[in-house]
Amino acid sequence: MPPYAANWRLQNYVNDLAEDPNTAKLPVEAVRTSILNQAAGLGLPVHSEDVQVGVNDGAVKIDVLYIVHVEVAGYTVDLHFRPAAGS
Repeated sequence: MPPYAANWRLQNYVNDLAEDPNTAKLPVEAVRTSILNQAAGLGLPVHSEDVQVGVNDGAVKIDVLYIVHVEVAGYTVDLHFRPAAGS
């Protein structure tokens, strides 16, 4: 299913950001914007309020929570995704 593949790619991106030591030096808003741009490029409905970024003593913690509405056999199913990572 495409939403699962796109979420997997977003999870990998979030992992890479959290593990990169340079991410801790960036403003939180820049990290959030980077995640939002990646999600938009993957066609995921992620909004600014869906992305939480924290930096504490050089450790980065990222949490993303979003919902994808999928039509299946005439029904709408909400898929909840929560990519997260921390260094």
